[in-house]
Amino acid sequence: MADLADLFPGFQSHWIDVAMGRIFARSAGSGPPLMLLHGFPQTHVCWHRIAPRLAQDFTVVAMDLRGYGWSSVPASEGGEGYAKRVMGREVIEAMEALGHSRFSILSHDRGARIAYRMALDEPGRIDRLVLLDIVPTFVQWQRMAEDASVAPHWRFLAEPAPQPENEILKDPIAYFDGLLALWSKTKDLSAFDPRALVHYRAGYNEPNRIHAFCEDYRAGATIDRRQDEADLAAGKRFSSPMLLVCGGSYLAGGLASSLQAWQESFAAEVTGAEVDSGHFVAEEAPEEVLAAVVPFLKART
Repeated sequence: MADLADLFPGFQSHWIDVAMGRIFARSAGSGPPLMLLHGFPQTHVCWHRIAPRLAQDFTVVAMDLRGYGWSSVPASEGGEGYAKRVMGREVIEAMEALGHSRFSILSHDRGARIAYRMALDEPGRIDRLVLLDIVPTFVQWQRMAEDASVAPHWRFLAEPAPQPENEILKDPIAYFDGLLALWSKTKDLSAFDPRALVHYRAGYNEPNRIHAFCEDYRAGATIDRRQDEADLAAGKRFSSPMLLVCGGSYLAGGLASSLQAWQESFAAEVTGAEVDSGHFVAEEAPEEVLAAVVPFLKART
């Protein structure tokens, strides 16, 4: 930790005890509480370009998900420890420990999957919901079934242990850096602050965390998908307002297709914005993301 740059000057650090172990989080600001949830294969550091601005209007909390960053890595086989319902309860535990029982969420990638699961499971907890660059999990699996070129890493990481873990362990930095580059607009690492990359590499160069990442995807292939399909069949919908922000070069079909996927499933009234970036919108296009997100989060219905 001493070798990692502090990209959140003025933010407090928290080690929060939860049922599974400890959650690491950073917080700052005042106003309505706002939880920031990162995605794969990153940490809370992915918010470093927008969190200080958000803290001008909100009480911002950016946490490392279980298995990621500096948070605990609970044992899991077959994805059960990384189901998004399980991880969502942990977000609630962490926020309650900091004094927040209801809050908004700004979330990316895997963190966005946790966020929308919380919006379905715990609607009374969520004020406003922002999802960055995802479609529902069950929709993504449908798209993959129709086109094998879509998101091949989903299938690879969800394979039974220890096959993907062993393959990644041959050169973890090359594998995960390669994904960061592939999913960015420029197809290289130029979008990322070199200090942030040091944080990410510290997290994805550990065997136990690599297993956690795979468990996250195994849950997506099984538990999370089944829970999505069950809620869809039951007619469940988000009760909180939702904003979808997409990069222009990652999701198949872009913003229009992604909005349609949400409108036809859990969020009939979703609004959306597209920014000029690849998948890592908060780092590639921070000003555009803020321009879309801040007015939405500050609005009151």
